[in-house]
Formats: sequence, structure tokens, C-alpha cells
Amino acid sequence: MLTMTYEYKLQPTSEQITIIEQTLDVCRAVWNFALRQRKDWCASRKCPVNACSIYSEYIIGVDQPFPNYHRQAKQLTEAKKVYPQLKNVHSQVLQQTLRTLDRAWDDHKARGFGCPRFKNKYRMRSFVFPQLGKEPIKDDAIKLPKLRWVKWRQSRPIPEGFEIKQARIVRKASGYFVMLSLQLDVNIPNPFPHGHPRGIDLGYDKFVATSDGEEIKRPRFIITLQRKLKLLQRRLRNKQFGSNNRHKLNQKIARLHQRISDTRQDWHFKLAHHLCDGAGMIFVENINFCSWQRGMLSKSAADAGFGQFVNILEWVCWKTDTYFAKVDKDGTSQTCPNCGAHTGKKTLDIRIHSCSECGYTTTRDVAAAQEVRNRGINGVRLHSDFLSKGTLTNTAVGQIVAENVCGLDATGSIGHDALVGTGRSRKSNS
Repeated sequence: MLTMTYEYKLQPTSEQITIIEQTLDVCRAVWNFALRQRKDWCASRKCPVNACSIYSEYIIGVDQPFPNYHRQAKQLTEAKKVYPQLKNVHSQVLQQTLRTLDRAWDDHKARGFGCPRFKNKYRMRSFVFPQLGKEPIKDDAIKLPKLRWVKWRQSRPIPEGFEIKQARIVRKASGYFVMLSLQLDVNIPNPFPHGHPRGIDLGYDKFVATSDGEEIKRPRFIITLQRKLKLLQRRLRNKQFGSNNRHKLNQKIARLHQRISDTRQDWHFKLAHHLCDGAGMIFVENINFCSWQRGMLSKSAADAGFGQFVNILEWVCWKTDTYFAKVDKDGTSQTCPNCGAHTGKKTLDIRIHSCSECGYTTTRDVAAAQEVRNRGINGVRLHSDFLSKGTLTNTAVGQIVAENVCGLDATGSIGHDALVGTGRSRKSNS
């Protein structure tokens, strides 16, 4: 099943904007009430058996079950009899709000994610229509429940054969958008290793250094608009909470942040397409970029958006039929890509790689990218014999070899002979 998301700019009327804002307010109230109900139930179970708090205590019956999604959805139906404003919102929209909370709560408990937060009017920015009616799309409008026909800017046509599964209305600083989830019942295999291999090294000084010797500097997205952003935030400090002036200034700051975010994302997409041009395989280091956003370089790491770029690069590689894999990051700058010798640790001020064994000299970032390429090629070459047998092997990070569907030599598969000579090169020009 192929799933894609297309985003379009909406052009709603004033009445439709009022309905959207009311829907967001009701969704926010439902979210906060359901989250408080869950937290109160957990707090009532924290008290020891032989002692009670001297300040306050949550009194909830011992036999009362945990308020999961199904129980809260049933309570939502009963609450509509008491609170008529709940009837003004599509029932499936409120159910999707509870589903999102339930998923966030499970991720918090099972995967160690942060606890879901209570939403204010700035944090609740979207809601979902899980179903649309028949033929909801026109050239200049889209039909949404409760909103009827809403004009939009169809920047690109919907691909033929795709089915619209759901629509998410998003409020951004620059207006309202709709994100359509499109699905097509087709299975597309992952790209096979083929063509020219290219290793990529990410860093602060040079955003990208490739194994081909190309180095691309990192644009300073925040730094270029930092003076204006700092001035607006300083003015916000003196505004009264809840006032219209503070709300207008908040919107102005949000538009500036969105401008920075859109510029960064556009540059990431263009760079990803540039790196995929002429390459059949792309290899990057398997790095936890969350750890980069700690310490004195946290602002630079957040401004660069390394994690977003790797995700975009993986998507562009899949779209352009380029093999993408992650390799082990340890020791890439301590290994000579030409002879494989260990050159020892280098401090950050050393930007030149010079091997004492073979005399190979290049910049530090390019040498690391070449080592990433070598590790990726070796990971593919070690298991190339299994490709023709149709087995799936995953022995190390980024060393995943795709399988043939029928266990036969499928068209486009790569065998051992195709990878001969693509390993570590002994020449200084590698």
C-alpha cells in the first residue's frame, strides 16, 4: 500500500473560518478533559495503602476501570446531551482527537516519550476528517463535512488512481491548509543497490561533505533573521497577557518562524535532489541527532535541522530509485578511507586528514564521507551472494539487503558480479 500526503492552501470565507476556530476550541476542550481524567485516575492510585496525603487526595473508586479510548468515546456520546456545543462538531473529528490522545498516552508509557500536554489555543492547531463524501474534489474547491465547499489553491493535481482516505485541517501562521492522505493499492519494492556509491558526512562547518570531494556550507537560517526575531520577542515581553496586541504580535512572530522553517525545508529538498543526481547508492551515518541539540552548539544544530534533512533524503532516494542505507558512525574520522589504517583521534581544530601509512591527504570531512561510503559498500558486498537466493539479511546498522519477491533473479536485482571492484579502493583518488 502506497501512502502519500499532499498539502494545499485553503481560502475559506469568514463564516468557514469561524467554524474552523470553533472546531479547534471544542477539540481542545475534549483533549484537556480526557487528559485530566486519565491523570486523575493515575493520581488516585499513587497513594500508599497505609497512608494518605495530608494536603489532598483523589477519590476514585477502586473498581472504576482506567478511562481508555473506548470508555471516553462512550462518555463523549453521553456528554452531548449536557453540552450542546459538542453537537456542532463532526462526531468523527472528536473521536479522532481521543484516538490521538490515546496513541500519545501509549507512546508515553510504552516507548518512554514525553507525557501528553494540556492544550491552549495556540497548541491545538489541527483536526482530522477520517472520511470524506463522494467526489469531494473540484478544480477550485474541496468539500469538507460541516464546512461544505471550501475554495483552495490546487498547486498540483492529485495523481490518477489514488484514493483520498482522510483530510487534516491545519492552522498555520500564514493561513489554513488541508493535508490529504492519498493511498494506492500497489506494492513498490525498495531500491536495490546499483550505480555510483556516494557517502555523506554531516557537520557544523560544512553541512554536507560527499565522498566525491564536494563540500557544501550550511546556510544560517535563524542568524539571518535573528535581529528581527529578537526585537519582536523583546516587544512581546512588555505586552499584557490575554490582550489583542499580544495576540497580534504572537502571530507576527509565528509568521517569521514559519518563514524560517519553510526556507530550511525547501533548501533540504533541493540539496537532497542534488545529492541523488548521478548516484545509485547513498550512505549516511546512523546518528542520534537529538544528542547534538545539547550543549553550546544546540542552537546551531537546531538551525541546521540534520534530522529533518536525513528523513527528506531517505524519501527523495526512494522516490528517485536510489538505494539508501545507514552505517555505523563510530570511528569514521579516525580511519583512513584509502588504506583502512587507524589514524587516531582528531580534535575539532584539525580539518585535514593525513595518513602516515599511505600518505593519503584530503580534508577531514571528505575523508569521513569516503569511509562512510566504504562501510556501506562493504555491507552490501558481504551479503550480495544472498540476493540471488531471495533471502533478507540484516546483520548491522544500515547493512540491509532487499529480498526478491519470488526467490528468483528479478529484473533490476544486483548480484555479486555487479559489486566486484566497488569496495575500498587503494588509489588515492577514491
